[in-house]
Amino acid sequence: MWQIAGQDRVVSLLQRSLEKESLAHAYLFVGPPHVGKMTLALNLAQALNCPETDPPCDECASCRKIASGNHADVQVIGLTRNANSDEAKLRTEIGIDQIRQMQHAASLPPFEGKYKIFIIDRAEFLSIEAANCLLKTLEEPIGKVVFILLATSDGLLPATVVSRSQRLELSPLAATELETALHNRWDIELEKAKFLARLSHGCLGWALSAASDEGLLRQHTEKINALLNIVSADCEERFAYAAQLATQFSHNRGLVQEVLDLWLDWWHDLLLAKIGCNDVITNVDRLATLVEMTKDYRLAQIKAFINSIQAAKEQLRQNANPRLVLEVLMLDMPGKEGRGEKNLATRV
Repeated sequence: MWQIAGQDRVVSLLQRSLEKESLAHAYLFVGPPHVGKMTLALNLAQALNCPETDPPCDECASCRKIASGNHADVQVIGLTRNANSDEAKLRTEIGIDQIRQMQHAASLPPFEGKYKIFIIDRAEFLSIEAANCLLKTLEEPIGKVVFILLATSDGLLPATVVSRSQRLELSPLAATELETALHNRWDIELEKAKFLARLSHGCLGWALSAASDEGLLRQHTEKINALLNIVSADCEERFAYAAQLATQFSHNRGLVQEVLDLWLDWWHDLLLAKIGCNDVITNVDRLATLVEMTKDYRLAQIKAFINSIQAAKEQLRQNANPRLVLEVLMLDMPGKEGRGEKNLATRV
């Protein structure tokens, strides 16, 4: 049984390939974080190694081992911790040594299954050297070996790597579809299911994690509170916040992008509240705050700052100076007109 929900088109394609024994030697699963890329990759690994007539069965020894991460022929490659760092920080890229180790393992026959599966998680973080090394492997397919690359966007990967993989896109579920799935399949109370469906942007993995771990929702609340503090802060506090984010960016780029995504969500919600579309906002638990904030901003100001956040995200992806990008973003944040404040840029 395929464990992923809401990706029927992709699952059907993979099932047909299995039935016709016409598998690609490399797949590229593209989609936002927590949409189900890893779940699908593990399901495919199970299907390739499951001995039952209707794989994956999710019950045999092979399927259970793969699900628990203990199968000798299924390996996940991704960002690792830097053992030489006192704080064991997450590395900023997947290095060439990891790909070389994978290539060596791929050259050996399967140990306990029918296929060797190598899943490259967050493949967009492959270093240039690692990507070029991987390309050589993709150009010369190995029998009984399947590579599965997971990425948020194929635009962040070299075109040569993308062209040698079968690309499958996983899309977020519609809020109503996810809400129904959470309520009916996972027995989550209806109001909570509705809240999680909105907050997760249709990404089932995040919704399920948040349903079982209240800490995730608590962290989200803390981040929203921090955002509101910065909105009300003065010039000095905003610049200090920009410096703090810039320092974090050097250690964990993904974390800073998540912060900017949160800002984008909030100001988009503010835009929706401003035009009266309260039924489709993401932060449904903060509706009263959003409605109150609409009194402080003109629609043009909100739209302009949304554009500024999007520009900052793109500039950071292109390796612009993070502190400069984030300080400019703080300058672009509009002042609260309803309370007589001016734009921060006019006070610097």
